[in-house]
Amino acid sequence: MPSIVLIIISVILSACGQVAMKMGASSLTSNNDMLLLKFLHYFTNLPIMVGLALYGLSAFIWIAALEKVQLSYAYPMAALGYVLVAVLSFLVFNEPLSLTRIVGLAIIVVGVVVISQS
Repeated sequence: MPSIVLIIISVILSACGQVAMKMGASSLTSNNDMLLLKFLHYFTNLPIMVGLALYGLSAFIWIAALEKVQLSYAYPMAALGYVLVAVLSFLVFNEPLSLTRIVGLAIIVVGVVVISQS
């Protein structure tokens, strides 16, 4: 599989993992500050566990991509995760996407495209 495909799959899985973890975190109702109880709530929350699994799978695919390309090429591509998370947050959580944020995300995309041409 081409390295760019591995990178894109890794970024998508990572972003989806972040969204799933946010879904799980948003559903938590306990205000308990005891760390052990917090972890218990995290590890018994299905969306958080799905998010962690997606994040872990993303890491293994990322490693497979790094076997094939230079880190200085691959790592800037991870910035596409910021763009994808912003779009998914807008679509899933109705988070605002201001003009300033959109411009910033567009700058990230342009930067990734420029780096991908190198």
